[in-house]
Amino acid sequence: MARRTLFSSLTILISSVASAYPETEPPDKPVAPSPIATAYREAAERIIKATLAGNEAYAKLTELCDDIGHRPSGSPGLEKAIDWAIETMRSDGQEDVHRERVMVPYWERGRESLEMTAPRHENLPMLGLGRSVGTPLEGITAPVVVVTNEDELEALGEGARGKIVLFNNRMPPYDPEHGSDYGNTVRFRTNGARLASEKGAVACLVRSVTARSHRTPHTGAMNYGDAEVKVPAAAITGEDADMLARFLERGKEPVLVLKMEAENHPYRPSANVVGELRGSTKPEEVVVIGGHIDAWDAGHGAHDDGAGCVMAMEAINVLRKLNMVPRRTIRVVLWTNEEMGLRGGEQYAEDHAEELANHVAAIESDSGGFAPLGVSVDCKDEDRMHLAAEQLNDLMSLLSPLGASDVQTGSSGADVSPMKDAGVMLMGHRVEGSTYFDYHHSPADTLDKVDPEELSKNVAVLATYAYILADMPNRLGDKS
Repeated sequence: MARRTLFSSLTILISSVASAYPETEPPDKPVAPSPIATAYREAAERIIKATLAGNEAYAKLTELCDDIGHRPSGSPGLEKAIDWAIETMRSDGQEDVHRERVMVPYWERGRESLEMTAPRHENLPMLGLGRSVGTPLEGITAPVVVVTNEDELEALGEGARGKIVLFNNRMPPYDPEHGSDYGNTVRFRTNGARLASEKGAVACLVRSVTARSHRTPHTGAMNYGDAEVKVPAAAITGEDADMLARFLERGKEPVLVLKMEAENHPYRPSANVVGELRGSTKPEEVVVIGGHIDAWDAGHGAHDDGAGCVMAMEAINVLRKLNMVPRRTIRVVLWTNEEMGLRGGEQYAEDHAEELANHVAAIESDSGGFAPLGVSVDCKDEDRMHLAAEQLNDLMSLLSPLGASDVQTGSSGADVSPMKDAGVMLMGHRVEGSTYFDYHHSPADTLDKVDPEELSKNVAVLATYAYILADMPNRLGDKS
């Protein structure tokens, strides 16, 4: 996007926000003001206007994606990203910036390929799945059988033995009301290799977890569970999954050669990154905001989850520049190893167990840098959760000019989830998700897919509600 176009667009956006906070007389029939909205209206306006006037989130994301790039768990790229985050937050003037050691798994992809030798020859795009074992040096050559679910696999009986099993399970089109159905669709990526090996298969392929494809494979982690035999597992494109299915429907048996050098290494040291905007009067009470700094080695992790990281980093940077220091501490946490086992989130909950009672909220952003919609809230104490949702409805009304006023209950994020048993109020920063899985875990998750204006909106939203949660007299979910 050209600088002039971006500046003009931001100017229009700032004007629209200003118009949403008019300085004229109230209407003839005013709606009774709510407590949080009344108390923090001026602060919210100030944060939003300053953020949209200019911030460094996209510049930070450019450095993370273009200068560092791939950063899978345990890799040199991830450690370089951690060093970058430490240096950047210190340069921004954040307080108590440091690493917190985490031991993480390291899976190395190596060279890999998938070749169809019958009924004709073609090299097929593929990506091995994280934690998969490799193949013998000469690869695995076998016919393929295609199933769409567990029942069809069961019905094959011995028909899968000695074959490569392909799970051709489609992700449905995105539904604005029900979302992507990711949790249901991803089960074959996670468990397919174990299911296939139980039937005597020699390898497992899965249809990439995306509803739309430009013949681009999408990777992700898999799990062998209690499998007695571990077979290699990889993702292929939706187009090729359908082609292989059509061959079989027409009585033509595809034969594939799968080669993977994948190798699981011993755990190695990594780190969560922590930095703070220290609270003025209640610094021991903490509002956590953050995302995960690791990313798959296919793309550059722009949406997943570079955007979430820079949103949090820039949120406290905006507040610091405005000299808006809340009563409580806002702590940025960039978790490591979300993609390959959640070790960063688990270690954070373990390391901070004694202070979790003082965590007012833990907020995760891990859904991309698209237009903000609002928040979700979750808590072990459901009464507190519903009370928090009512309070958030009040708070988020201040963000309606940015389209981010929606509040939902019952979900948050993976990295904050280990804090739930301690009673911490968990929140998920929600964004528009209709195209997220077009890029998720694929080579297409690159900087150009992130809109700078939408990223700026997210920074404004996150900075605003993090500030208010850290400053308001009562803790979120507590009765007044």
